[in-house]
Amino acid sequence: MHKFYGILLGVFMLFTSPTFATERFTTELNITVTNIDTSRGGNIVVMIFGEEGFPKNHALALLTATKKVLSNTMVFTFLINQPEVAIKVLHDENGDGEVTKNWTGIYPKDGLGFSNDQKIGLTGPPNYLKSKIRFVAPKSEATISIIY
Repeated sequence: MHKFYGILLGVFMLFTSPTFATERFTTELNITVTNIDTSRGGNIVVMIFGEEGFPKNHALALLTATKKVLSNTMVFTFLINQPEVAIKVLHDENGDGEVTKNWTGIYPKDGLGFSNDQKIGLTGPPNYLKSKIRFVAPKSEATISIIY
């Protein structure tokens, strides 16, 4: 019985030791959204994702910000608490928060942009591994161009 408590104490100390404690990572991320078609009106929605949910499940976005379209270039600022994320930008013309499809029912009618200049292709939207960006500095920048 004493051996069990000794092992339990050792495991507890291992995971609470300062050498094994993980430091909290935070970076200020400034995202510049370009190529906005102001004639379409609506909102620009920027979504920050971890691997889960990217890029289709908007409810699983870690952070989301929405601004009314005012110019062809807009800047969004986020505080990010993890070392890597993927970004999706939606030009939400009708304000429903979802990607509207064109007449094919497959391709988007709304403008979209993704981190690392990823695009929607014949095989569908980009994946997290190709879209993720890693942070190493307390301040980071990304530019995402919307494609219509």
